[in-house]
Amino acid sequence: MTVETKEKKVRDFLNRQLGRFPDRSIRHLFQNKENIRGLIEIIANDLAQLIDFNKLVPLNPDLISEILQEREADVLFRAPFKTEEHSDELLIYILLEHQSTVDDEMGFRLLLYMMLIWDQQRRGWKTDNVPKNKQRLSPILPIVFYTGDRRWNTPLTLQAIMDLPKELERFVPQFDTLFLSVKETEAATLTKTAHPLGWILTVLQKEKADSAEIRDALIEALIHFGALPEAQSAQKREAIGYILDLILHRRSPEEHEELIRLVDRHTNNVEVDPMARTMAEELLERGFEQGIEQGIEQGIEQGIEQGIEQGARENTIENILLLLTERFPNSDTEAAKQRLQTIYDMERLQQLLRTAMKTPNFETFLQGLDT
Repeated sequence: MTVETKEKKVRDFLNRQLGRFPDRSIRHLFQNKENIRGLIEIIANDLAQLIDFNKLVPLNPDLISEILQEREADVLFRAPFKTEEHSDELLIYILLEHQSTVDDEMGFRLLLYMMLIWDQQRRGWKTDNVPKNKQRLSPILPIVFYTGDRRWNTPLTLQAIMDLPKELERFVPQFDTLFLSVKETEAATLTKTAHPLGWILTVLQKEKADSAEIRDALIEALIHFGALPEAQSAQKREAIGYILDLILHRRSPEEHEELIRLVDRHTNNVEVDPMARTMAEELLERGFEQGIEQGIEQGIEQGIEQGIEQGARENTIENILLLLTERFPNSDTEAAKQRLQTIYDMERLQQLLRTAMKTPNFETFLQGLDT
């Protein structure tokens, strides 16, 4: 392989990974219901106290509307919402915005996506023969999670793209939106609840900062992760995996070895995301340049994809079990779990996720696992 060919392959490899990092990594974080809790506690703690996150269930956007397939990076959940006078189902829609350009049409986009969700819910009433007196749209909690570098100075309203006379304001739909601009928010605000997600976001804030700043942010976050109780070990592994991923995709190659060793010193060999850990070990053992060259020649990209797929497989199985537990609380989901863990075909698991949403009873679902 010539030097020119090697350099081109390295550039192409890195560009592909860099382009996918924001959507893939953040969406992976928000597939964890504890991080949904952490996000809402940061931006609306009063509402977080009324949401039963233990019964949070993921909904697949491509089951809601074909148009929402274009927003495959976004996440949609259902959870019980309870006050003293009322108990209902709440939909939580998180729109992930990573572009540095501020979108003046965000208010319009949000309303469009919410209308599509409600429209599909309405269509479901007819398909499922829901009685008229039971046909009620679920309220949606819209959240914009923005990681761009530019200050967001555009209101999340329809009025933002209108020349609107005061006399006509009352005819324009209005709704509130929860909004978090990660780069603009004070670190003290992100970490005020001591949730691991807040500390992850303080590191994300410094993804483009100088070496001293990223080191300080890493050390503070890692000290916090180290103090987490054993009950939060899964969150600790996920947080460290995300940080390793960020280092590999957002920091210069010259910093990788130092920053990865810093993480290792503070994590006590915590088992993290196999994809991130494998990449980190490659870089430390063989050096960045050599590791990338050999990785390209030996199919390291395939290894990365396998790591991502493994994480997606585990999340899909967990989501299936969450749905089954919610719909059939007295069923033996352990039996389903054992069978699901023998399935490695992601298309099959995605189909089973859809089946879990519609199956009339738990026994029928179990029988379907054997076919």
